[in-house]
Amino acid sequence: MSTLTTTLPPAGIQITTDSATEPFWQAAKENRLVAPKCADCGTFRLPPSPFCPTCQSQNVDWVTLSGRATVYSFSIVNGVPGQPGLTLAAAVVDLPDAPGARLVSNVVDADPDAVRIGTPLTVDFVEIADGWKLPVFRVDSAAEDATLSGT
Repeated sequence: MSTLTTTLPPAGIQITTDSATEPFWQAAKENRLVAPKCADCGTFRLPPSPFCPTCQSQNVDWVTLSGRATVYSFSIVNGVPGQPGLTLAAAVVDLPDAPGARLVSNVVDADPDAVRIGTPLTVDFVEIADGWKLPVFRVDSAAEDATLSGT
């Protein structure tokens, strides 16, 4: 088996928030994945933004998601400056509970050769700098097994 995928060292990941992103990061601190949904037209948007890209409304509802996702796109990164031993699976994930919204994250603890477009995932959270938590995703083995068996 090859090296498992990971994230950058948590102490080196720092975020900044503003009024549009703060609810996302506060929910992550509580191990909840949320997405902003326009309160006027129903469009989900990630990353969070102050205006709906469809109708320009500033009215937003924060929806708690199930944490399920699938790989939409990904790249395996072997080594980064100063961390040559890291293997990252940087991924754009589809969120079925938030149609049209995608999140950029990492697939962690996976064999990099097993990460594919359409791989089912579940969210997890890792602690990072300044007391925040980062949503990452793990391969959902149960969902993958069910898909392969046709159930």
